[in-house]
Amino acid sequence: MTFFRRLPADVRKALALEPGERVLTFARSDDGHVVATNLALFLSDGTRVPYEEIDKASWDEAGLRVLTMDRGRHLERISEPRMLPETVRERVNSTIVVNKHVDLPGRGGVRLVARRRPGGEVLGWTLVFDEGLDPEDPGLRAQAEQALEGVRRSMGV
Repeated sequence: MTFFRRLPADVRKALALEPGERVLTFARSDDGHVVATNLALFLSDGTRVPYEEIDKASWDEAGLRVLTMDRGRHLERISEPRMLPETVRERVNSTIVVNKHVDLPGRGGVRLVARRRPGGEVLGWTLVFDEGLDPEDPGLRAQAEQALEGVRRSMGV
């Protein structure tokens, strides 16, 4: 049964694990292995993506798609996912303290997200503007900051 196979020793050795970080599950991709630890997702190219930096992870027939908070996009082609999708979902969700969409006057809206490292304190807030809005627009940014202050006061975060 492939479910109980261990991560190959050479793959484990190549991971730059932090103290206390441990492998939870893995899956073989077209380009190597994708490894989920208790703190981060390691992509097949060796890239380490902490869960608090993953904006969205989804699974479809092509494989695992990961969108990071800095809008980086990754696709891992995986035919046998094992427990990877469930593990990534649980780990990413555990980093979200607040996730609230707020409408901005006549312009669409902004998603206000407070994240924390697994087991840690709140790292800060991220403003994710709706598609088509310019996050560099000073007026729009001021409205979003005002909305953020209201959410922070109401939620005590």
